[in-house]
Amino acid sequence: MSELIPTPKDPGLIFDVGLHHGQDTDHYLKKGYRVVAFEADPANAQFCRERFASAISDGRLTIVEGAITESFVESETGRTVKFYRNEHHTLWGSTAEDWAVRNEVLGTTNEIISVPAIDFAEQVQRFGVPHYLKADIVGSEVICLRALLRFEHKPDYISIRSEKIVFRRLEYEFDLLEQLGYVDFKAIKQDFDHIRSELPGGNGQKFHIFEEGASGPFGEETAGRWRTRDEIMRQYRKVFVKYWLFGDYSYLIQTERGRKLISNLERVVRRSIPGWYDTHARHSELTGGAPGL
Repeated sequence: MSELIPTPKDPGLIFDVGLHHGQDTDHYLKKGYRVVAFEADPANAQFCRERFASAISDGRLTIVEGAITESFVESETGRTVKFYRNEHHTLWGSTAEDWAVRNEVLGTTNEIISVPAIDFAEQVQRFGVPHYLKADIVGSEVICLRALLRFEHKPDYISIRSEKIVFRRLEYEFDLLEQLGYVDFKAIKQDFDHIRSELPGGNGQKFHIFEEGASGPFGEETAGRWRTRDEIMRQYRKVFVKYWLFGDYSYLIQTERGRKLISNLERVVRRSIPGWYDTHARHSELTGGAPGL
């Protein structure tokens, strides 16, 4: 086994992988963290350069434009990768072809563009290991996990958009997390619109209200107790039943009557059905290796 890269961990740094319109970066900046944010869609990156011009100017935010990938093509302009830019939902862009197909099943269209290819390990070496890594890059989150296997130090906390189609892929995500040393987990449904997060004093604001599309609180501010892998997999098996009944490839979602039924159910319960979940993970270094504390 090759020697691990001894890049130090920066307790004041957060990686926002999947910047979109900056819903999460805005929160992290208000919390007092420095942020390195990654965004593949050029339009989203430009939007955030304008939105966070002040934070970029004073060095609190760095935007890395391009798609995190393990495969690319060489061109005159450097390494590039094919990116499926969704023309209806700016959150749905991805380098993963199966996600592009999924988006078409749901009635949207994709514009195929070429964007810079980003080596995630190179970026970790460049900026340092973050205190917290948020990865929401629609189908490619495991690329970040595999890259971290090369480093001696790991983020204290990680969250990834979890697999929602194939259960074995979900298990593979947990295999990687355990190899990286994560022992505590939460499966958190992404319903954070208008949820508040307490902010540190002295910045003129007491609370941050999450915008639509945000990944929400992280670390010890997440809801519920930390669970072992076995416990969280039992929870995910129940979640997958909902995915199979109401999710992206269910029979219901592909028929007009089924979509209407789901919409009516969502109005009754006042939340998305089935929605999607993020897996949050806490490293063993924070608990001395004892899970569930």
